[in-house]
Amino acid sequence: MTRSVMLLRAVNVSGRNLVPMGRLREVLAPELGEVSTYIASGNIVCDEPDYPAAACARVRALISAEFGVDTPVILRTHEALVRAENSHPFADASDKLLHAMFLEGPASPGAVAALEQRLVPGERIALTGEELWIAYSEGGVHSTKLTKAVLDRALGVAGTARNLRTVRKLVELTA
Repeated sequence: MTRSVMLLRAVNVSGRNLVPMGRLREVLAPELGEVSTYIASGNIVCDEPDYPAAACARVRALISAEFGVDTPVILRTHEALVRAENSHPFADASDKLLHAMFLEGPASPGAVAALEQRLVPGERIALTGEELWIAYSEGGVHSTKLTKAVLDRALGVAGTARNLRTVRKLVELTA
């Protein structure tokens, strides 16, 4: 059975959208079978569901019902994670400062051009498939103008970001 990861957006960040990982595993096990999590920021490793879109919708509904948190749930298979890792365009970027924003679907036309207008010096972005790669400047995510609201508006689709170190770990955990 192929393993995949369900990525939750903005859980356990800055004291908001609190979702205890142990309880999350308990709630999702009847729906997904064997479930594990990686770090407390919403990475759910499970067997690849037969119907990914339906499974993501069901997981979103369960999280909302149990924790009062409505968050997009974005699925990536092991193969998709490997493809994303291998296709990132910034080989010279720091693993900590390079983030993949996994999107729920295709970005809006013109999204990259709109976002390029907001880059701070030293930042770079590139869209590869349904991942927006962001190489942050030395100031990291704290100095960027690419806020959640700016990204959502330009992309026209929900997404959730993970740094390259986390992407590599998720590749390992889904292998």
